[in-house]
Amino acid sequence: MTNLDLGRAAFHSAVARDPSAAVGPRRWPPRLAAVAERLRGGVTAAAAVPLAFPTLLLGLWILSARLGWLPAQILPDPALVAATVAEFVETGDLWFHTGVSLLRVIEGFALGAALGLGLGVAMGLSDRARWIIEPSFTAIAQVPPLGWIPLLMLLVGIDEALKVLIIAKAALIPVALNTHKGIRNVPAAWREVGAALTFGPWLTLTRIVLPASVPTVFTGIRNGLTNAWLALVAVELLASSEGLGYLMVWGRQLFQLDLVILAMIVVGLVGFALDWSLGRVERRLQRWELAGS
Repeated sequence: MTNLDLGRAAFHSAVARDPSAAVGPRRWPPRLAAVAERLRGGVTAAAAVPLAFPTLLLGLWILSARLGWLPAQILPDPALVAATVAEFVETGDLWFHTGVSLLRVIEGFALGAALGLGLGVAMGLSDRARWIIEPSFTAIAQVPPLGWIPLLMLLVGIDEALKVLIIAKAALIPVALNTHKGIRNVPAAWREVGAALTFGPWLTLTRIVLPASVPTVFTGIRNGLTNAWLALVAVELLASSEGLGYLMVWGRQLFQLDLVILAMIVVGLVGFALDWSLGRVERRLQRWELAGS
Protein backbone atom coordinates (compact mmCIF):
# COMPACT_ATOMS: atom_id res chain seq x y z
CA MET A 1 0.00 0.00 0.00
CA THR A 2 1.38 3.37 -1.01
CA ASN A 3 1.60 6.51 1.13
CA LEU A 4 -1.33 7.99 -0.82
CA ASP A 5 -3.50 4.98 0.01
CA LEU A 6 -2.53 5.26 3.69
CA GLY A 7 -3.48 8.96 3.66
CA ARG A 8 -6.87 8.23 2.11
CA ALA A 9 -7.54 5.50 4.67
CA ALA A 10 -6.65 7.85 7.53
CA PHE A 11 -8.94 10.55 6.10
CA HIS A 12 -11.92 8.20 5.76
CA SER A 13 -11.33 6.89 9.29
CA ALA A 14 -11.35 10.49 10.62
CA VAL A 15 -14.58 11.26 8.74
CA ALA A 16 -16.21 8.15 10.16
CA ARG A 17 -15.37 9.33 13.69
CA ASP A 18 -16.26 13.03 13.06
CA PRO A 19 -18.30 13.84 9.93
CA SER A 20 -17.55 17.58 10.28
CA ALA A 21 -13.94 16.88 9.34
CA ALA A 22 -15.02 16.34 5.73
CA VAL A 23 -16.50 19.82 5.28
CA GLY A 24 -13.68 21.99 6.55
CA PRO A 25 -11.82 23.19 9.61
CA ARG A 26 -13.31 23.03 13.07
CA ARG A 27 -14.91 26.03 14.75
CA TRP A 28 -12.67 28.52 16.57
CA PRO A 29 -12.08 27.92 20.27
CA PRO A 30 -14.46 29.92 22.48
CA ARG A 31 -11.83 32.50 23.47
CA LEU A 32 -10.79 33.19 19.88
CA ALA A 33 -14.42 33.35 18.80
CA ALA A 34 -15.15 35.95 21.52
CA VAL A 35 -12.16 38.08 20.44
CA ALA A 36 -13.22 37.90 16.78
CA GLU A 37 -16.76 38.90 17.72
CA ARG A 38 -15.50 41.94 19.66
CA LEU A 39 -13.31 42.96 16.74
CA ARG A 40 -16.22 42.69 14.33
CA GLY A 41 -18.36 44.77 16.67
CA GLY A 42 -15.64 47.42 16.96
CA VAL A 43 -15.22 47.67 13.20
CA THR A 44 -18.97 47.97 12.73
CA ALA A 45 -19.21 50.71 15.36
CA ALA A 46 -16.23 52.58 13.89
CA ALA A 47 -17.84 52.49 10.45
CA ALA A 48 -21.24 53.56 11.79
CA VAL A 49 -20.14 56.61 13.78
CA PRO A 50 -19.11 58.76 10.77
CA LEU A 51 -22.45 57.96 9.12
CA ALA A 52 -24.50 59.16 12.09
CA PHE A 53 -24.51 62.85 11.20
CA PRO A 54 -25.29 62.39 7.46
CA THR A 55 -28.08 59.97 8.43
CA LEU A 56 -29.49 62.55 10.83
CA LEU A 57 -29.41 65.24 8.12
CA LEU A 58 -31.13 62.92 5.66
CA GLY A 59 -33.80 62.12 8.23
CA LEU A 60 -34.44 65.82 8.91
CA TRP A 61 -34.56 66.46 5.15
CA ILE A 62 -37.16 63.73 4.63
CA LEU A 63 -39.15 64.95 7.62
CA SER A 64 -39.06 68.54 6.36
CA ALA A 65 -40.33 67.45 2.95
CA ARG A 66 -43.15 65.38 4.47
CA LEU A 67 -44.28 68.03 6.96
CA GLY A 68 -43.75 71.01 4.67
CA TRP A 69 -41.33 72.89 6.94
CA LEU A 70 -39.83 74.58 3.85
CA PRO A 71 -41.38 75.18 0.41
CA ALA A 72 -40.51 72.59 -2.22
CA GLN A 73 -39.00 75.38 -4.35
CA ILE A 74 -36.36 75.92 -1.65
CA LEU A 75 -35.80 72.38 -0.38
CA PRO A 76 -37.06 69.75 -2.83
CA ASP A 77 -38.15 66.30 -1.74
CA PRO A 78 -35.32 63.70 -1.56
CA ALA A 79 -37.35 61.50 -3.90
CA LEU A 80 -37.25 64.25 -6.54
CA VAL A 81 -33.46 64.58 -6.13
CA ALA A 82 -33.09 60.81 -6.44
CA ALA A 83 -35.19 60.85 -9.62
CA THR A 84 -32.98 63.65 -11.02
CA VAL A 85 -29.86 61.64 -10.21
CA ALA A 86 -31.31 58.59 -12.01
CA GLU A 87 -32.27 60.71 -15.01
CA PHE A 88 -28.83 62.31 -15.36
CA VAL A 89 -27.10 58.96 -14.90
CA GLU A 90 -29.31 57.36 -17.56
CA THR A 91 -28.77 60.15 -20.10
CA GLY A 92 -25.03 60.30 -19.38
CA ASP A 93 -25.09 64.02 -18.57
CA LEU A 94 -23.80 63.42 -15.05
CA TRP A 95 -20.77 61.46 -16.29
CA PHE A 96 -20.09 64.07 -18.96
CA HIS A 97 -20.06 67.07 -16.61
CA THR A 98 -18.13 65.16 -13.94
CA GLY A 99 -15.54 64.11 -16.52
CA VAL A 100 -15.15 67.70 -17.73
CA SER A 101 -14.52 68.91 -14.18
CA LEU A 102 -12.06 66.12 -13.41
CA LEU A 103 -10.12 66.80 -16.61
CA ARG A 104 -9.81 70.47 -15.71
CA VAL A 105 -8.56 69.58 -12.24
CA ILE A 106 -6.00 67.15 -13.63
CA GLU A 107 -4.63 69.69 -16.09
CA GLY A 108 -4.56 72.59 -13.65
CA PHE A 109 -3.22 70.55 -10.76
CA ALA A 110 -0.45 69.01 -12.89
CA LEU A 111 0.67 72.48 -13.99
CA GLY A 112 0.47 74.00 -10.51
CA ALA A 113 2.12 71.06 -8.77
CA ALA A 114 5.00 70.99 -11.27
CA LEU A 115 5.65 74.72 -10.83
CA GLY A 116 5.25 74.41 -7.04
CA LEU A 117 7.74 71.56 -6.84
CA GLY A 118 10.25 73.51 -8.93
CA LEU A 119 9.92 76.67 -6.86
CA GLY A 120 9.99 74.76 -3.58
CA VAL A 121 13.14 72.83 -4.52
CA ALA A 122 14.86 76.02 -5.67
CA MET A 123 14.00 77.92 -2.47
CA GLY A 124 14.89 74.94 -0.30
CA LEU A 125 18.29 74.26 -1.81
CA SER A 126 19.56 77.75 -2.55
CA ASP A 127 19.61 80.73 -0.21
CA ARG A 128 20.16 83.01 -3.19
CA ALA A 129 17.09 81.59 -4.99
CA ARG A 130 15.02 81.97 -1.83
CA TRP A 131 16.20 85.57 -1.44
CA ILE A 132 15.13 86.33 -5.04
CA ILE A 133 11.89 84.31 -5.22
CA GLU A 134 10.38 84.48 -1.75
CA PRO A 135 9.22 88.15 -1.66
CA SER A 136 7.36 87.94 -4.98
CA PHE A 137 6.04 84.48 -4.15
CA THR A 138 4.68 85.66 -0.80
CA ALA A 139 2.95 88.64 -2.44
CA ILE A 140 1.34 86.44 -5.10
CA ALA A 141 0.24 83.92 -2.48
CA GLN A 142 -1.69 86.59 -0.58
CA VAL A 143 -4.07 87.12 -3.52
CA PRO A 144 -6.72 84.34 -3.54
CA PRO A 145 -7.20 82.42 -6.80
CA LEU A 146 -10.55 84.08 -7.54
CA GLY A 147 -8.89 87.47 -7.21
CA TRP A 148 -6.93 86.75 -10.38
CA ILE A 149 -10.01 86.12 -12.50
CA PRO A 150 -10.61 89.73 -13.73
CA LEU A 151 -6.98 90.12 -14.85
CA LEU A 152 -6.76 86.67 -16.43
CA MET A 153 -10.04 87.23 -18.27
CA LEU A 154 -8.41 90.17 -20.04
CA LEU A 155 -5.28 88.17 -20.82
CA VAL A 156 -6.60 84.72 -21.82
CA GLY A 157 -10.38 85.14 -22.13
CA ILE A 158 -12.96 82.94 -20.43
CA ASP A 159 -12.17 79.64 -22.15
CA GLU A 160 -10.35 76.63 -20.72
CA ALA A 161 -7.07 78.50 -20.22
CA LEU A 162 -8.67 80.69 -17.55
CA LYS A 163 -9.93 77.71 -15.57
CA VAL A 164 -6.65 75.79 -15.82
CA LEU A 165 -4.61 78.80 -14.67
CA ILE A 166 -6.88 79.50 -11.70
CA ILE A 167 -6.72 75.85 -10.63
CA ALA A 168 -2.93 75.81 -11.13
CA LYS A 169 -2.52 78.88 -8.93
CA ALA A 170 -4.63 77.28 -6.19
CA ALA A 171 -2.45 74.14 -6.24
CA LEU A 172 0.90 75.89 -6.62
CA ILE A 173 1.04 77.68 -3.26
CA PRO A 174 0.71 74.73 -0.80
CA VAL A 175 2.92 72.49 -2.94
CA ALA A 176 5.70 75.09 -3.10
CA LEU A 177 5.50 75.96 0.61
CA ASN A 178 5.58 72.34 1.78
CA THR A 179 8.37 71.40 -0.63
CA HIS A 180 10.44 74.32 0.65
CA LYS A 181 9.70 73.33 4.26
CA GLY A 182 10.43 69.64 3.68
CA ILE A 183 13.84 70.32 2.14
CA ARG A 184 14.79 72.89 4.78
CA ASN A 185 13.89 70.46 7.57
CA VAL A 186 16.23 67.70 6.40
CA PRO A 187 18.70 67.24 9.29
CA ALA A 188 22.16 68.64 8.63
CA ALA A 189 23.66 65.41 9.99
CA TRP A 190 22.17 63.50 7.07
CA ARG A 191 23.87 65.84 4.61
CA GLU A 192 27.13 65.34 6.51
CA VAL A 193 26.74 61.59 6.07
CA GLY A 194 26.41 62.17 2.34
CA ALA A 195 29.55 64.30 2.36
CA ALA A 196 31.40 61.56 4.25
CA LEU A 197 30.33 59.13 1.54
CA THR A 198 31.68 61.57 -1.07
CA PHE A 199 28.23 62.26 -2.50
CA GLY A 200 28.16 65.09 -4.98
CA PRO A 201 25.32 67.65 -5.18
CA TRP A 202 23.20 65.43 -7.43
CA LEU A 203 23.54 62.29 -5.28
CA THR A 204 22.92 64.31 -2.12
CA LEU A 205 19.72 65.67 -3.65
CA THR A 206 18.41 62.37 -5.03
CA ARG A 207 19.61 59.98 -2.30
CA ILE A 208 19.17 62.09 0.84
CA VAL A 209 17.29 65.38 0.50
CA LEU A 210 14.36 64.39 -1.70
CA PRO A 211 13.59 61.01 -0.04
CA ALA A 212 13.73 62.63 3.42
CA SER A 213 11.33 65.40 2.39
CA VAL A 214 8.76 63.17 0.67
CA PRO A 215 6.20 63.05 3.55
CA THR A 216 6.11 66.84 3.91
CA VAL A 217 6.01 67.34 0.15
CA PHE A 218 3.12 64.91 -0.15
CA THR A 219 1.18 66.82 2.48
CA GLY A 220 1.52 69.86 0.24
CA ILE A 221 0.36 67.83 -2.76
CA ARG A 222 -2.72 66.70 -0.84
CA ASN A 223 -3.55 70.26 0.22
CA GLY A 224 -2.88 71.47 -3.31
CA LEU A 225 -5.33 68.98 -4.79
CA THR A 226 -7.99 70.02 -2.27
CA ASN A 227 -7.45 73.68 -3.15
CA ALA A 228 -7.55 72.83 -6.85
CA TRP A 229 -10.92 71.07 -6.50
CA LEU A 230 -12.39 73.99 -4.54
CA ALA A 231 -11.08 76.51 -7.07
CA LEU A 232 -12.51 74.45 -9.92
CA VAL A 233 -16.05 74.62 -8.55
CA ALA A 234 -15.70 78.36 -7.89
CA VAL A 235 -14.42 79.20 -11.35
CA GLU A 236 -17.06 77.01 -13.01
CA LEU A 237 -19.72 78.93 -11.11
CA LEU A 238 -18.43 82.17 -12.66
CA ALA A 239 -17.33 81.29 -16.17
CA SER A 240 -18.25 77.93 -17.65
CA SER A 241 -20.76 76.21 -19.87
CA GLU A 242 -19.80 72.68 -18.78
CA GLY A 243 -18.91 70.97 -15.53
CA LEU A 244 -20.39 70.47 -12.09
CA GLY A 245 -20.21 74.16 -11.22
CA TYR A 246 -22.14 74.94 -14.38
CA LEU A 247 -24.84 72.46 -13.33
CA MET A 248 -25.30 74.45 -10.12
CA VAL A 249 -25.66 77.72 -12.00
CA TRP A 250 -28.00 76.16 -14.55
CA GLY A 251 -30.20 74.69 -11.83
CA ARG A 252 -30.34 78.02 -10.01
CA GLN A 253 -31.28 79.89 -13.18
CA LEU A 254 -34.06 77.39 -13.92
CA PHE A 255 -35.01 77.35 -10.22
CA GLN A 256 -34.50 73.58 -10.20
CA LEU A 257 -33.03 73.12 -6.75
CA ASP A 258 -32.95 69.35 -7.21
CA LEU A 259 -30.30 69.86 -9.90
CA VAL A 260 -28.31 72.16 -7.61
CA ILE A 261 -28.38 69.57 -4.82
CA LEU A 262 -27.38 66.84 -7.28
CA ALA A 263 -24.29 68.81 -8.31
CA MET A 264 -23.46 69.57 -4.66
CA ILE A 265 -23.64 65.89 -3.75
CA VAL A 266 -21.36 64.87 -6.61
CA VAL A 267 -18.87 67.64 -5.79
CA GLY A 268 -18.76 66.50 -2.18
CA LEU A 269 -18.38 62.81 -3.02
CA VAL A 270 -15.63 63.36 -5.60
CA GLY A 271 -13.76 65.74 -3.30
CA PHE A 272 -14.05 63.26 -0.42
CA ALA A 273 -12.80 60.40 -2.62
CA LEU A 274 -9.77 62.41 -3.79
CA ASP A 275 -8.86 63.54 -0.28
CA TRP A 276 -9.43 60.07 1.22
CA SER A 277 -7.20 58.42 -1.40
CA LEU A 278 -4.34 60.85 -0.90
CA GLY A 279 -4.84 60.73 2.87
CA ARG A 280 -4.19 57.00 2.92
CA VAL A 281 -0.97 57.46 0.95
CA GLU A 282 0.05 60.33 3.24
CA ARG A 283 -0.47 58.25 6.39
CA ARG A 284 1.66 55.48 4.92
CA LEU A 285 4.43 57.98 4.17
CA GLN A 286 4.21 59.36 7.70
CA ARG A 287 4.67 55.86 9.10
CA TRP A 288 7.81 55.52 6.99
CA GLU A 289 9.01 58.88 8.33
CA LEU A 290 8.48 57.78 11.95
CA ALA A 291 10.17 54.43 11.29
CA GLY A 292 13.14 56.19 9.71
CA SER A 293 13.50 58.64 12.58
